[in-house]
Amino acid sequence: MSTVLSAQDALVAVMIATSAADEDMDDQELLSISAIVELLPVFEGYDLDRVQQVSAMVADLFTEEDGLDALIGLVNAALPDHLRETAYALACDVAAADGSVAMTELRFLEMLRHDLRVGRLAAAAIERGARARHQRM
Repeated sequence: MSTVLSAQDALVAVMIATSAADEDMDDQELLSISAIVELLPVFEGYDLDRVQQVSAMVADLFTEEDGLDALIGLVNAALPDHLRETAYALACDVAAADGSVAMTELRFLEMLRHDLRVGRLAAAAIERGARARHQRM
């Protein structure tokens, strides 16, 4: 896979990286990623076979010493300004999907928020929305 990502690839990479941040890509998070890619308008026309390619790229980057920084750099380069909050929102949804957010996921979200330049107020609203959407009885 090329190291140049489309905006849609970058959104998928963010979700996969969020799920992998705690070294436990559980079924609920993977189902959430699949549902998001299949349902959201931002993924209209996206080739679902690319999810596996993006996932392999993320896994490869996570084995490198500065792989996380490289991934965030690729994502940052691929996303237009109007999709930066979307990327953060998708990451928050994946993190919240299994009902708990590990410290490593929180750290990844913090790095992502900072590097994508998502403001604190917008981030707080996005985080609260994700928490509300994924509440359990």
